[in-house]
Amino acid sequence: MGYQKIITGLLFGCFLATSATAQNSGPVGPSPYDFNTETWMQPFAEPGKTWGGNSSIFVESKDRIFVLQRGETQLPDPVPPEYTSFAGSLGWNVLQGRGRVWQNCIYIIDSEGNLLEVWDQWDHLFVGTDGPGPHKLRMSPYDPERRLWLVDETGNIIYVFSNDGSQLLMTLGEKNVAGKDEYHFNKPQDVAFLPDGKILIADGLGGNNRIVVRNADGSYLSEFGETGEGPGQFASVHSMALGPDETLYVLDRDLLRIQTFKQTASPDSSDYPSFSYESTWADLGMPLDILVGEDSAWVTDLNPPKIVQFNLDGSRRYTWNLPVEGPHRWIEMHSLSVDSDGNLYGTDNQAGRPQKLTPKAGADPELILDRQYIPR
Repeated sequence: MGYQKIITGLLFGCFLATSATAQNSGPVGPSPYDFNTETWMQPFAEPGKTWGGNSSIFVESKDRIFVLQRGETQLPDPVPPEYTSFAGSLGWNVLQGRGRVWQNCIYIIDSEGNLLEVWDQWDHLFVGTDGPGPHKLRMSPYDPERRLWLVDETGNIIYVFSNDGSQLLMTLGEKNVAGKDEYHFNKPQDVAFLPDGKILIADGLGGNNRIVVRNADGSYLSEFGETGEGPGQFASVHSMALGPDETLYVLDRDLLRIQTFKQTASPDSSDYPSFSYESTWADLGMPLDILVGEDSAWVTDLNPPKIVQFNLDGSRRYTWNLPVEGPHRWIEMHSLSVDSDGNLYGTDNQAGRPQKLTPKAGADPELILDRQYIPR
């Protein structure tokens, strides 16, 4: 199957689908979560350094949580008295690399915040990066080897590691070379996985504005999407998730919207996968990441920092704001993941740290984030 088959289905769907554009902000209320910042995890950097921009988090299990950070941050000497445990306590925004050193970019913790592993053997992959650096961690639920996928937007490259971090098993793209062909990316942002092993790649933020489909071995299969503001078009493809019936949810950071695409091909068909445009969810501040459960989708959004819950028809269910002052404050929740107890983990790409949020006693269970849905 080639590019033409997917894009034909996409355009055909544009004519048939009714856009479910959400303009109603829905109910806004208090957080259903408690914050555990000061009692959870402290930085593990050597003296004089602290967290960098924590860009991604992936919960494999409560005992094994992968975190990606864009290096660590060099603190002033002497350390100012207002410093607590993260650069944001100094009023710093580390997104643009203030004080950055490319150390301890991949680390693993448990749900109690205990540091288990640091994959510093791979820090050299990011040294010399002229830009924000690594962007997203993912793991396929269909992969018995539980390989870790790392999307490096600035390097225009994707790395696949063994679960124990001992091996770099596959590389997609060419480091520091941007392009729009079968072999190159331009600031890729995310990956998602189909049950048959195929990979969807969000490519991404550098103007390609496409979703690339690759086979399980990494070889190119097809692609869809183009630059624009219409159905099936993108200004940026920042995050993706698959939901029930293999519906694809594509988050466009720059157009402040999410588009949904329906799977129209059977898995045993030569046309698989084939996505057609279905709906648009709009009225967002600056969406960054999306998690799709069985009957809801949760989006981390900005202006102000908040979590927005959608029903899967695109209507708003609930919104709650993140604190922007005090010890639990956020500049942005760039990435989010959930464990089997409903604990929510988020990473702040600008203030520079991970945080853990625990469901409040008596909170409405319908407002607590599900784990990411796995199509079967």
